[in-house]
Amino acid sequence: MEKLAKIYVAGSGGLVGSALVRKLREDKYEDIVELASHEIDLRDYSAVEAFFTAARPDYVFLAAAKVGGIYANSTRPAEFIYDNLLIETNVIHAAHKWNVKKLLFLGSSCIYPKLAPQPIKEEYLLTGELEPTNEAYAIAKIAGIKMCQAYRKQYGCNFIAVMPTNLYGIYDNFDLTTSHVLPALINKFHDAVQNKLDSVTVWGSGKPRRELLYVDDLADACVFLMNSYNESPIVNIGTGRDISIAELAELIAGITGFRGTIVYDQTKPDGTPVKLLDVSKLADMGWAAKTSLQEGIKKTYEWFKSEKACARI
Repeated sequence: MEKLAKIYVAGSGGLVGSALVRKLREDKYEDIVELASHEIDLRDYSAVEAFFTAARPDYVFLAAAKVGGIYANSTRPAEFIYDNLLIETNVIHAAHKWNVKKLLFLGSSCIYPKLAPQPIKEEYLLTGELEPTNEAYAIAKIAGIKMCQAYRKQYGCNFIAVMPTNLYGIYDNFDLTTSHVLPALINKFHDAVQNKLDSVTVWGSGKPRRELLYVDDLADACVFLMNSYNESPIVNIGTGRDISIAELAELIAGITGFRGTIVYDQTKPDGTPVKLLDVSKLADMGWAAKTSLQEGIKKTYEWFKSEKACARI
């Protein structure tokens, strides 16, 4: 990407989008287009078309999406498939119509088959059944990947797709009904410390294992790939290391200062038992994550405390 190119970050107000903006600014890109969700509804093609007509971006990072944890995905599947399909089809088609030089689409590791061999290679996509609790979201994201590949095949568009592992970091969603596991645990343990509670309840058995990537590392990888990768196959982005939910809970308890009992509610779903990405393809290109899990959680917790004090969460 040229330093003076116009770069549109769709979803710039979210966890991933805000990290992408930080990285682009750090790398001295000067013309970054940011629009909040209240400024443009990406589900509305007429609004998307009007934006592309006026802005004419050279590059697009498609980080906008409706996301959530197990509870949100399993109770609101219609919203997850409808909203994400609309966002993807509108932005990808507009990027083709207005001759965007390159587009990067964000998939998610949770769209791989539930029982995929570990670690998960890129070619395992669509080789088995999906995790039922997030099937609607997964189908929408898979459609986005296939759309990028179809537009490349038919029209020659330089559209690429990446598969990040579980993400966390500053500007995450900490709401207990819609967040993913790590921010939810930070919120729970912080609340327990503040209210001097004796125990914290964690959903599931604690046995599932998750790979966790600090979102600023993801942004670094995306900019790296936007500048160096021009092929149709998807690329995994992760750390290549995982941790059990129980180990994660203990780690967050220590960072937040919680000294009580951790209770596991096994009436609640576990989700996919193991989900570790094979990141050898990206490693062979010369990229590796830099932020340790402990360091990333500490940064996230410090940000969470400052934002909570300002009543923005």
